[in-house]
Amino acid sequence: MLLYNTLTRRKEEFVPLEEGKVGIYVCGPTVYDYPHIGHARTYIAFDVLVRYLRWKGYKVTYVVNITNVDDKIIARAKELGKDPRELADDFERIFHEDMAALGLVRADFYPRVTDHIEDIIRLVEKLVEKGYAYVSRGSVYFSVEKVKDYGKLSRQSLEDMIAGARVEVDKSKRHPMDFALWKRAKEGEKDVAWDSPWGRGRPGWHIECSAMSTKYLGETLDIHGGARDLIFPHHENEIMQVECVTEKVFVRYWLHTGFLMVGGEKMSKSLGNFITVREVLKKYPPEAFRLLVLKAHYRSPIDFTYDALEKAQRSYRRLANAAARLRAWIQEHGEGEGVEMEEERRLLEAAVEKAKEEFFEAMEDDLSTPRALASLFTLAREVQRVDLNDAGVGEAKKALEFFEEAGEILGLPLMEPEEEVSLDKVKDRLLSLASRYGVEMGKEASAEEVLEAIIALRADLRGRREYGEADKIREELSNLGITLEDKGDRTTWRFV
Repeated sequence: MLLYNTLTRRKEEFVPLEEGKVGIYVCGPTVYDYPHIGHARTYIAFDVLVRYLRWKGYKVTYVVNITNVDDKIIARAKELGKDPRELADDFERIFHEDMAALGLVRADFYPRVTDHIEDIIRLVEKLVEKGYAYVSRGSVYFSVEKVKDYGKLSRQSLEDMIAGARVEVDKSKRHPMDFALWKRAKEGEKDVAWDSPWGRGRPGWHIECSAMSTKYLGETLDIHGGARDLIFPHHENEIMQVECVTEKVFVRYWLHTGFLMVGGEKMSKSLGNFITVREVLKKYPPEAFRLLVLKAHYRSPIDFTYDALEKAQRSYRRLANAAARLRAWIQEHGEGEGVEMEEERRLLEAAVEKAKEEFFEAMEDDLSTPRALASLFTLAREVQRVDLNDAGVGEAKKALEFFEEAGEILGLPLMEPEEEVSLDKVKDRLLSLASRYGVEMGKEASAEEVLEAIIALRADLRGRREYGEADKIREELSNLGITLEDKGDRTTWRFV
């Protein structure tokens, strides 16, 4: 299996430190607001990684931290007139609810900063003892000039960092890029401050992840991930904090997800394009959003629009419809093998084998979910095209088993949609489809009459052996949630 390592800027064969076991740490949320769809994009990507590694047989230990003390939490609590701890607890609960709603597997550990203050203090003490950190005005800072390879993850020099960050002068620091390991408590912060060898205070942001990741996964992690905006300074600083103490490689594989844009712009409250997970899930099922995310490679940017989400929902329905057709046909025919028609049997068998090969080749190549999904859509078209009576129960079961296996890996359960759909809801699109094929029907015609006319047109095309056009009609109806079943000279339809 190949994974793209941000540190080396290339794909590398994944070999864990300990055979058969994988430790993964992903930077979790700072719990001061509702999770937004950018957060969800990152956690979905690592959810698929965890699912796939477990499918491959690895024993995965998955850790996602919770930053529950931070400047942003304190500022938001003050704004709302709430206790910072209470605010963080509320938004941590909301985070877990939203991630569960998106179908994410639970991490093995969700360590909170406030539960690991002693671990953090010990790590800071070691950095001070080794000369990599210094105390100034009650705070402790990491001295970036003490290390030769600071910037190796982001590939920036100190001069570039200063220019890019536009760092303000801080007389507490020896160098503009020095960063806080321990922050002296300010007036009014007694509820979010702890005793330390340097006085009352709280941890800096970067040291939290270094302390918690190594506590749960050891001095060297197999995989550390997060969104690409964490490369600098957060992950850059994490590396220095750990490697200066352990003198070992901190992380073997660094993985980062691309940005999620909204309508071509970076998501922000000031632009009015800030979209929470809850807003999306009020309008669309979680499978639609997951599919939208997985149609892009995890390292690529995504431009979110509701039109794209609508298309993703239709795409998901195509896959669910194919699986539902197989499931219903198998249930109806039991263990019977159907009519022996070797050509049709071979067609479905070959389609399943090809889809499996392409799916797993894609997943082995740095989790290329767009290519993996393409293999499923190709198989879905074949399932809707073939006569399952000819293919037989055995081959239908193999196709369904693969759909369910792939769905489990991607976190896309290909089940019948729970939302009840009626023909009236898709009448306008049925009229448009009929019109494209030259079947003009007035608005007074019922949705069922329009559908029956389309089915009659398809039967006529099949009679003239224009199977390609007939298959296109079936596929377009499938996108609307309508499955056709050909039984001899009769075609029936149903919603799935």
